[in-house]
Amino acid sequence: MILNEKFNLSNGIEIPKLGLGTWLVDNQKVVDIVKSAIEIGYRHIDTAQAYENEIGIGKGIKESGISRNELFITSKIHAGFKTYLETKESINKSLKDLDVEYIDLMLIHAPQPWDKWRSNERYFEENKEVWRALEEAYKNGLVKAIGVSNFLQDNLENLLKNSEIKPMVNQILIHISNTPKSLIDFCKNNDILVEAYSPIAHGVVLRNEKIAEIAKKYNVSIAQLCIKYILKLNCLPLPKTTNIEHMKNNTLVDFDISDKDMQTLLNMETINSYDEFSYFPVFSKK
Repeated sequence: MILNEKFNLSNGIEIPKLGLGTWLVDNQKVVDIVKSAIEIGYRHIDTAQAYENEIGIGKGIKESGISRNELFITSKIHAGFKTYLETKESINKSLKDLDVEYIDLMLIHAPQPWDKWRSNERYFEENKEVWRALEEAYKNGLVKAIGVSNFLQDNLENLLKNSEIKPMVNQILIHISNTPKSLIDFCKNNDILVEAYSPIAHGVVLRNEKIAEIAKKYNVSIAQLCIKYILKLNCLPLPKTTNIEHMKNNTLVDFDISDKDMQTLLNMETINSYDEFSYFPVFSKK
């Protein structure tokens, strides 16, 4: 069962192979969502400072009654925090808001502030300072693993060349019709686990007839096919849902996708619009 399976990070830490995304779930609603997920069997919860729901996630964990050491909690440094001091203070705030003694995985949310998303400003020097604060938190036991999110190859190379501790994770957008194979391969070659956010493409793939045909062939839902696709890439899917039945169904991926169908899915025509989610950056407060 996928909920019992784990990847190993480069430092030996185990991370559950399926996580629950919590983007756009507010502090009030996320409490019950986290409790329901834990009851179903989820042990990996993904959040971020920018999601503004760490307090609710902390409450959900406490009210679930489960032991802290049975859970894997990920958060992310706000993309706008690009100094050592800002990063250090934000880690302490996340620990306080989550009401935990340590965070299992802490990521840099993006290489640039959201209002500079994918601009020519690379922020190499700034990210080295953010990383220095993360390395310090790691050495002090405040975080058990450190990594990045939305980093391209040159962003990763900057840290790989200038860090004492190498990034352990890169969390990026991956789904059927959007699979950055060269970046995934680069990460794997450098022992960086790749996590996939929005593995169901914000729901847009649910309307894709070709994907639906393949899902039907395996007698599974499109969402289940999307999650299994990520796992077949040896990446970690982070589907986000507030629907309890969907949450349960997303764990039912005990089937295989043939090599032929994987090639079809890998070469699926790119989705050009995510409807109301098409605007990036998604957070621009900082």
